[in-house]
Amino acid sequence: MISKRGVRIDATYFHAPPYTSERAKQKVVDLAKQIAKYTGPINLHIVNFTDIQMAIYEKCPHDELTIIMRRYMMKIAEHFAKQSNCLALVTGESIGQVASQTMHSLYVTNEVCDMPVFRPCIGMDKNDIVALSEKIGTYETSILPYEDCCTIFVAKHPVTKPRLDVIKKSERKLDDCIDELMKIALETEEVIKINAH
Repeated sequence: MISKRGVRIDATYFHAPPYTSERAKQKVVDLAKQIAKYTGPINLHIVNFTDIQMAIYEKCPHDELTIIMRRYMMKIAEHFAKQSNCLALVTGESIGQVASQTMHSLYVTNEVCDMPVFRPCIGMDKNDIVALSEKIGTYETSILPYEDCCTIFVAKHPVTKPRLDVIKKSERKLDDCIDELMKIALETEEVIKINAH
């Protein structure tokens, strides 16, 4: 939806081995190949996110796991975006679809970004998104049952109205390790060049 306006797309995938399998990673590569038919070539950044997730899991309140995790994902995505001279981030969020996509959650997630964040699906419901994925040929691949890093560490009762001050206070529990973990995650990225076939 963004690329059809003439925008070139890079992509970022957060891999969490051993919790996510190589098949989960392959699923993302396959989806990128399908999308590249419409967008043209894509640089797919694969980020090893396990250690960051484990630190958040061990040190932060469990009902805040997803929101804190997503804030670090956005920081990492923005790092690669700036490195590649990109001008914005694009996500697939739609309001209220899940706990991490409430208005409150989106506000708290966005706070870590300097770049604009475009969300072309923001007002779509699940049926709209499924219909679009069927139209562009990604639906069958996207429903393959491989775990992604968000579903593994999800809390039973995630916070739906996070407060920025509370989340920032929780993130301070990561002060002793997060800089080093972020550095390693950024330095160990893998880039897969996806070409349109």
